[in-house]
Amino acid sequence: MMAARLSELHRVLKPSGSLYLHCDPTASHYLKIILDTIFGAENYRNEIIWKRRTGSSSAVHQSNKFGVCTDSIFFYAKTAKSSLHPQYNMDADGYQDYVEKFFKYTDENGRIYRLADLSNPAPRPNLMYEYKGYKPPINGWAISKEKMEQWEKENRLYFPRDKNGRIQRKRFLDELKGKPVQSLWDDIEPIGAQAAERLGYPTQKPLALLERIIQASSNPGDVVLDPFSGCGTAIAAAQKLGRRWIGIDITHLAIAMHKSRLKDMFRLEAGKDYEVIGEPQDLAAARQLARENRYQFQWWALSLVQARPLGGGEGSKSGKKGSDQGIDGLIPFVDDASGKLKRVLVQVKSGHVKSGDIRDLAGVLSREKDAPLGLFITLEPPSSEMVREAASAGFYTSDLWQKDYARLQILTIEQLFDGATVQMPPAYAAFKQAQRVKKDDAVQGELEL
Repeated sequence: MMAARLSELHRVLKPSGSLYLHCDPTASHYLKIILDTIFGAENYRNEIIWKRRTGSSSAVHQSNKFGVCTDSIFFYAKTAKSSLHPQYNMDADGYQDYVEKFFKYTDENGRIYRLADLSNPAPRPNLMYEYKGYKPPINGWAISKEKMEQWEKENRLYFPRDKNGRIQRKRFLDELKGKPVQSLWDDIEPIGAQAAERLGYPTQKPLALLERIIQASSNPGDVVLDPFSGCGTAIAAAQKLGRRWIGIDITHLAIAMHKSRLKDMFRLEAGKDYEVIGEPQDLAAARQLARENRYQFQWWALSLVQARPLGGGEGSKSGKKGSDQGIDGLIPFVDDASGKLKRVLVQVKSGHVKSGDIRDLAGVLSREKDAPLGLFITLEPPSSEMVREAASAGFYTSDLWQKDYARLQILTIEQLFDGATVQMPPAYAAFKQAQRVKKDDAVQGELEL
């Protein structure tokens, strides 16, 4: 599966481009052989080791092997034209100790600095010059006389009172970028269970991890492609850093999370600020999706009303729809001063709808005290009996908004295409909200493919 996709990624990659492949240790050695074959061993740059958890819990340790707390990230270039922007970290282990130990001088302008040797490590006869009465080191100076004069003008040289002493360089603290990042990345923490960044997606990566990769191997305006985009971390990082982007995923659940995340973080709207390719645009396409995969249809339909999916679906171990029997999704909202969440329960049907479906949904609403509203989404038009059953459920009165809402509503896919929406108090957030990015002026541009 990966060989075919890596071959295509190599084909579309620019000569100046790079590829980063994230995998766990069980597959890394196989994937490196494939990458060497496709990209060429000469274009291998690094195997980056990311420490994805602390490894201190005995719960993840097995008796017959050491615990695994790292993943591999293979870094390959398309050609020798690929460049790398070095990355630095001021929070790296030992960096602050280094600063406190060596940066102990302050110049007349209040700038903190340390002293550094200006001697050459190897003999350089052309750099054996005397400067203002100071004799050169045994191997000569590390810089030319012209550079020495420039640094003196910039107040970057320390002259000892004794002419027998050695001129040294001032390295200013405010010019340090941090400790250079190497191939061991143990400074990017995994996303904690209570972290504000966590969206609830099982394979979600930290935003900082993707930001480092994108900053290292691209420039503003470049295109970033993530062909397994998951919950959209790579495209969110690309948008934040002023890159153009393309995200690909096979599930409509992932695409729904992308849209939610881009809206929360950057106020971007699908169809206005960026294009989504592959979603149904008419009834015929919706029917085709329903025939091909009812779970994909369900996730897509839920995204039309920004509802969060519930339960298993395709690929789950349980195969159940969730704790509420027959419920496919929910829309949370706040409707009183306490701030406690209430729910709109959503059921999706792609065919064979009947009045009994409405009665079943009404029964669930009567049991769920925090779910005063229900929404039934159907691909096929509802019968008149279904409409009567829904109407008989009555109304829910919002004390906060002083408005009545039909307790059980039916919306067809055709109506949703035409712009219909569920009638309810303002939604709180379907997915767990991504943190808004202050720099929201970077807008996805047009892609030239």
